[in-house]
Amino acid sequence: MDRIIAIANQKGGVGKSTTAINLSACLAEAGKKVLTIDMDPQGNTTSGLGVDKDDLENTVYELILGECSAEDCIIELPISNLSIIPSNVNLAGAEIELIGMDEKEYILSNAMKNIKNNYDFIIIDCPPSLNLLTINAMTTAKSVLVPIQCEYYALEGLAQLMHTIDLVHDRLNEDLVIEGVVFTMYDARTNLSLQVVENVKDNLQQMIYKTIIPRNVRLAEAPSHGLPINLYDSRSTGAESYRMLAEEVMAWPDND
Repeated sequence: MDRIIAIANQKGGVGKSTTAINLSACLAEAGKKVLTIDMDPQGNTTSGLGVDKDDLENTVYELILGECSAEDCIIELPISNLSIIPSNVNLAGAEIELIGMDEKEYILSNAMKNIKNNYDFIIIDCPPSLNLLTINAMTTAKSVLVPIQCEYYALEGLAQLMHTIDLVHDRLNEDLVIEGVVFTMYDARTNLSLQVVENVKDNLQQMIYKTIIPRNVRLAEAPSHGLPINLYDSRSTGAESYRMLAEEVMAWPDND
């Protein structure tokens, strides 16, 4: 299986890192061998999986600059079946350093060639912008999963993201498809959340996952403990939701 999924949305605060962390952990819990790649200089996925992002010798930054191999920067986590290529703030300057490099859109893809077949799933957490790091994630991936927050401006910027995905597909990676859209931070107590879901469903042609991720206190607390939600509070609604999402992802593309 060669399932490489980029989790992307140029809007910040939509649950990208939360989804990367917890989808990875729930796929691993289901017995899949998973590698998570943190392509966000904020390093939230790295710290959310219990790795000290300020005490790292090799990260995705060193990998992109050719200073280490993928094997050198993979960290085996104390979570069964789950590994990570970590990130930290050093990655923020990578885009400038890549100017003038040959095939700079394919650096991550080339770095993954020797190891990608070691995993059932590779989950890539993208930064909240449509920059060269995101492009590298999309040339590496086979599909893009788009988290959308249940808020008034949910559709804002989405057309631009879809356009970028189409451009990458046409010019850089003809294998790339949109995996689907997943709603996050859903609050059943508000009419707004329901309206947003209906609005997006009316306006998007893409596949929308049946699983909706709720706004959940335990889900918000888990990253500060360096644990995915299925380990932090296995019975929480957040944990159950991400398990359901993992089931859907494993069934894709049969869930059209």
